Amino acid sequence: MDEIRLNKYLSERGVCSRREADRLAEAGKITVNGNKAFVGMKVLPTDEIIVDGKAVEHRQKKRVLLAVNKPKGIVCTTARFKGEKNIVDMIQYPIRVYPIGRLDKDSEGLILMTNDGEIVNVISRSRNNHEKEYVVTVNKPVTEKFLDEMRNGVKILDTVTKPCICKRTGAREFHIILTQGLNRQIRRMCEACGYRVEELKRIRIMNIQLGNIPLGHFRNVSETEQKQLEKLCNIGEEL
Repeated sequence: MDEIRLNKYLSERGVCSRREADRLAEAGKITVNGNKAFVGMKVLPTDEIIVDGKAVEHRQKKRVLLAVNKPKGIVCTTARFKGEKNIVDMIQYPIRVYPIGRLDKDSEGLILMTNDGEIVNVISRSRNNHEKEYVVTVNKPVTEKFLDEMRNGVKILDTVTKPCICKRTGAREFHIILTQGLNRQIRRMCEACGYRVEELKRIRIMNIQLGNIPLGHFRNVSETEQKQLEKLCNIGEEL
């Protein structure tokens, strides 16, 4: 029976992502056979592992993948902060799920949630260049000059953003497709070009569309969508 890294084992069992597992270990919230776990340790499937007071089941859970329409004001984290509502508490799903990536508190729209830590790791890797599409409303008329600046790369956060697709869809509205996920990227790009974002909604992640999911609600991602998502991510090769 081979040993496996604790964070990988927990992500495969649908407990949390690898990053979250490391965070919990550092916080002293994981024990292995009664002893406090540490980052980088290896475990056996027969070990007794307790995470945040709950014993880990040894059998692997069936993957859950949800498409959620996040409202403004909801934070995309499993942590709980005073005065804030997180996305896990908002959807109240009967088993533990967590968000794949993030969407700013002030933004709304599509975010994926799952109990499968491995798909989190694959999708979250920026090197995979996965497309994400947004609808953005700004504070003044959208011009071709502005769109060209956005398309060709904008200097923010000590780097230049990758070329992207931008299309005007209204007097003060445009669609943008990104293949990277810098912190508050769209807002920072607009600010660097002299604009201010007033509304920002994500409507697509790769092949998954927001569609008509009501604000604050979710739907299960279909098997067909999951298979296409796996193909786009080369999940069979990554795992």
